[in-house]
Amino acid sequence: MRGPHGPREQLDTKAYSVIEQVVALGRAERDDWRTARISLTADIPVREIESKGHWSDVSVVAVLTEGATNARTVSRLEPATDGGRGWTGEIELDRDHHLDRATLTVHVVATVGGVAGRIIASTDHEWLIDVTSEDPIRDRQLDISMVSFARGAEWLRGFRDAPWVVDISGRVPGVRLNSDFEGLVALVDDRGSKVEQMVSEMLLSQMCTDVWTAVFHTAIGDLELEDDGTPLFPPDWRGAVLREMLPDIFPGRSDDDALREVQIRQSGGGSWADLQARIQYAAARRAEVPKTLATTVRDIARLDQESNA
Repeated sequence: MRGPHGPREQLDTKAYSVIEQVVALGRAERDDWRTARISLTADIPVREIESKGHWSDVSVVAVLTEGATNARTVSRLEPATDGGRGWTGEIELDRDHHLDRATLTVHVVATVGGVAGRIIASTDHEWLIDVTSEDPIRDRQLDISMVSFARGAEWLRGFRDAPWVVDISGRVPGVRLNSDFEGLVALVDDRGSKVEQMVSEMLLSQMCTDVWTAVFHTAIGDLELEDDGTPLFPPDWRGAVLREMLPDIFPGRSDDDALREVQIRQSGGGSWADLQARIQYAAARRAEVPKTLATTVRDIARLDQESNA
């Protein structure tokens, strides 16, 4: 990493995870860094490519993109050895061009049938380059905080009688728990009796359902469309939410087809009421409501048996 002045500094190896395939640039020990240079190595299926025969002008490129800023950086890799599988290179991330998370992919490009620049192979899984996070984790944790609605931010005061609200104004969705709501802190703390623990589990499950429902509606609230009307997956967490929930909302359909169906119903071309039921079902599954409820029912029955005995 490099700041405004001086040499580059090596990033701590704990800042990236091969398993998660994430690089967390927020772990940098300096806040004034301006660019990050990432060294890359890619294994290319050379035999498969050569066996085709009609592919020529083969090259390997790394592409770094971020939908939130429309940033795109391309870097060409070079073969590490003549005729070998390994290709190496570097790609540079400019901090001014990125806001949240960028995706890093590698493509093999060739001339196919006289057409140059055709992609003939790509990485199975993209890497994530997180500009702000300190932990190289792919799945972000929900931001949950306890705050007084009566004495907190002005926008919370109108919800002073609510136990919680979902806040989608930040980088990631968050839940604001109302510390003024009697008994809520103790329930969430989950250190009481067995009955209180069961209530706490159901409470958290319902809270998660509300979160999934809210973030899904936020994600589809302002979909961008291609020239032909095809909806595009939003960048950042909104796209991740849609890809997570759409398989439960429209089972058996591809993500693109499911998103198109949501956009059609949103614009009045189908049953909006049916879609709401599907969203509620998907949100409940994400929050594991059926599992939590079944466990609670069994625990209540067990407590009844113990009390009768």
